[in-house]
Amino acid sequence: MFWIIGGEWIFKALADISDTPTTRFIEVQLNHVTWEGFHFYDLIYPLFLFIIGVTLPFALTRRKQMGQSRYRLYLKVFKRSVLLILLGSIPYGLLHFTDWPFLGGVLAHIGLCYFFATPIIIHTEWRARAVMIVGFLLLYWMASALIPVPGYGAGVFTEEGSLASFIDSHFISGRLWNEGPTSILSGICIILWGSLAGNWLRSNQPAERKAAMLALSGVICILLGYIWGLSFPIIKRIVWSSSYVTLACGWSLVLLAVFYWVIDVKGYRKWAFFFVVIGTNAITIYFLQGVVNFHGIAELFFKGISDHSGTLQPLILPLGVIAVKWLFLLFLYRHRLFFKV
Repeated sequence: MFWIIGGEWIFKALADISDTPTTRFIEVQLNHVTWEGFHFYDLIYPLFLFIIGVTLPFALTRRKQMGQSRYRLYLKVFKRSVLLILLGSIPYGLLHFTDWPFLGGVLAHIGLCYFFATPIIIHTEWRARAVMIVGFLLLYWMASALIPVPGYGAGVFTEEGSLASFIDSHFISGRLWNEGPTSILSGICIILWGSLAGNWLRSNQPAERKAAMLALSGVICILLGYIWGLSFPIIKRIVWSSSYVTLACGWSLVLLAVFYWVIDVKGYRKWAFFFVVIGTNAITIYFLQGVVNFHGIAELFFKGISDHSGTLQPLILPLGVIAVKWLFLLFLYRHRLFFKV
């Protein structure tokens, strides 16, 4: 969420101030690839879905221990999904059904993936979910390679000729946050994958072993994703290919292992306070930045400083935007105001 609310602007501004191979590399990584390939910025969204999956075994177990029935669980899932879809729809025109914008936006996409993935997690053990993940990824690969697209043939992975692009253009016209319908299935798969990591974290294994196995699994998935990409290209936009899902989940596992080891195992927590403030109201700031002019507020306080900052000028306003958003979130944090879906 730090990157989404302005972190990317800060590091892109560094490239404007100091044009070096390092800053240029960082700037490139903070942009989505146009079609085939993988940048750091292409990891952020699937990482959200993955973390949802990680948390579900904890949340569902707690609710079951509280004595909640499955009916109550289903009702909670339904309410949360609908609310996410509605929140994601507002910037596009709430429930304007003629052009499908009610399916637009990241939050709406998350809501749909969450709606279908959670009942699977409620009703299945980790082994069954693992089989589902592998089965979906392989079947998607086979379908993309073998089912011909009219005018292009089978096994075509261009933006116009891929199977996912064909389905998308003939059904919903890319309203799922510039993603196709197959991204919902891949998103469900990512949540299920995250739930496996959540089950592992809930196990009675030693903490060091948990971190090590998460990291090892992540490295294996990263390598597998790149190798798979030679046959089924790593593509996020519209397609969300099997190789992309595998690679994204691999990096998610590695990041989860690193932060789990640093924070939970070693107990180094104070440094993370800045990010905790953001994370405790992540949906709040994500939604509000679409309707509140934080940039204008930052200009009110920092434009004068920016105008007199010389070579540092490109950096001042991005820092100001982050400061305004973070101080707002700190106010909510200090007053224990947490808006959850």
